[in-house]
Amino acid sequence: MTTSTITLNNGVEIPAIGLGVFQTPPEETVAAVATALRTGYRHIDTAAAYGNEKEVGQGIRESGVPREDIFIESKVWISDYGYDETLHAFEKSAAKLGVEQIDLFILHQALPSAFDKTIAAYKALEQLLADGKVRAIGVSNFMPEHLTQLLEQTDVVPAVNQIELHPYFQQKELVALHRKHGITTQAWSPIGGITSYRESAKRSFDEPVILTIGEKHGKSAAQVMLRWHIQNGVQVIPKSTKAHRIAENFDVFDFELTPDEVAQIDALDTGVRGGPEPDVITLENFGKPIPEA
Repeated sequence: MTTSTITLNNGVEIPAIGLGVFQTPPEETVAAVATALRTGYRHIDTAAAYGNEKEVGQGIRESGVPREDIFIESKVWISDYGYDETLHAFEKSAAKLGVEQIDLFILHQALPSAFDKTIAAYKALEQLLADGKVRAIGVSNFMPEHLTQLLEQTDVVPAVNQIELHPYFQQKELVALHRKHGITTQAWSPIGGITSYRESAKRSFDEPVILTIGEKHGKSAAQVMLRWHIQNGVQVIPKSTKAHRIAENFDVFDFELTPDEVAQIDALDTGVRGGPEPDVITLENFGKPIPEA
């Protein structure tokens, strides 16, 4: 099975598909990470706010895959924004992961009500990059206005913006802005798992268009959606703790969607966000202390 990589705007390569561990309980994280790496994954995405960085590090060590072959990504939570605070956030994350260098370190959210803290945090990321403590830096859940402000006030263009992205919520304006500035789009909930939690009956896994395409290729709905992202140049981080699903989500490099099939999926956009609106993210509502290592 061949795999694929995406070259970030600073020349660093990131695997096209990684394992996400959002909401993965710490007690399940070790096995999920080790299983994914033994399956062939080489990218693990975690975050300080997930509370499982330590277990990600343990899973990496237990996998038997050399550290230098693994691309580790983590995120700074809003409670640790500010220049010195973010430098310390790196130390906490690196210690929990058990590594000296993090491959991709990003801001977890924009903080519109205190954007000066967001800018200070990103400038700390720039320093970490200059010091060689991280290989690439970026952001997550930034909207066009947040990216525009960031680009005006900082020096390093983010390597990625990790956003909610799946066939039912495609954020086309934001993705176009990414392309304009050479920012890689990274999709969380890439197979629309978040649609399963809505009161609406519309679930991406049940979408007839996707199921029909899957039947043609002998692939599941999840595999079709992941392939759609990859062909669009989007990096994906599907989440699962089940070994067979982890393997299934990785088995997407032996088929290709036709331009018509891609267009059919492109037409499924509803514009309905599943996660929280970015502007509701405030320290008052979402701030929480991130423990020391």
